[in-house]
Amino acid sequence: MDPSVKDLFDAVAGDYDRERRQLIPCFDDFYGMALSLVESGHPSPRILDLGAGTGLFSGMVLHKHPHARLTLMDLSDKMLEGARRRFAGAEQVRYIIGDYAEYAFPESYDIVISSLSIHHLTHPAKQRLFHAVYGALEPGGIFVNADQVRGRHTSSDEYYRQRWLESIRRSGLSEAAIEASIKRRAVDINASLEDQLRWMEEAGFQETDCMYKHLDFAVFFGRKPS
Repeated sequence: MDPSVKDLFDAVAGDYDRERRQLIPCFDDFYGMALSLVESGHPSPRILDLGAGTGLFSGMVLHKHPHARLTLMDLSDKMLEGARRRFAGAEQVRYIIGDYAEYAFPESYDIVISSLSIHHLTHPAKQRLFHAVYGALEPGGIFVNADQVRGRHTSSDEYYRQRWLESIRRSGLSEAAIEASIKRRAVDINASLEDQLRWMEEAGFQETDCMYKHLDFAVFFGRKPS
């Protein structure tokens, strides 16, 4: 992952959670769908969160699965500091500081999750990651990725951006926060919905689908065969 992305997220680590709802127009439905898909037959599933940041999505998952064993991975130690505060005293939560795009994943998991992170990778790196995630999952394991997508047409992306800018300017965010968010999104490398589903299938995933989409926010699901 580009080091400049790490710098951008280091800079906003302290305000990240507070601003997230204002920056995602469909926050409740987007995260609600992703959370609903995080299901396991295990009483204490092993769950890996890629690009976990401050642990916002992991916090929702742990509330749903209080006996889960969570591993949070992120390139930014400053973001993970927020996660350590969120999960203070939770012995079942572990942390890995590193670039998941280059990680070997020596352990296996029942569920791999990610939210608004993988779109920062180049398209070839996304494809390699989907293969790595597939390899890290136990048979029957699932991958839930809540992320951004590129439109099928340039006009679609222009419309997505227009609607997003209108929303955040109505949200009450400061002008500085809005400008910082626009700067962060300038380094996004969104892939199309169709490409991401195909890459997941090429990695071996079955039951792949886009389970939710609102403008350029989408929730992907895939299962490793048992």
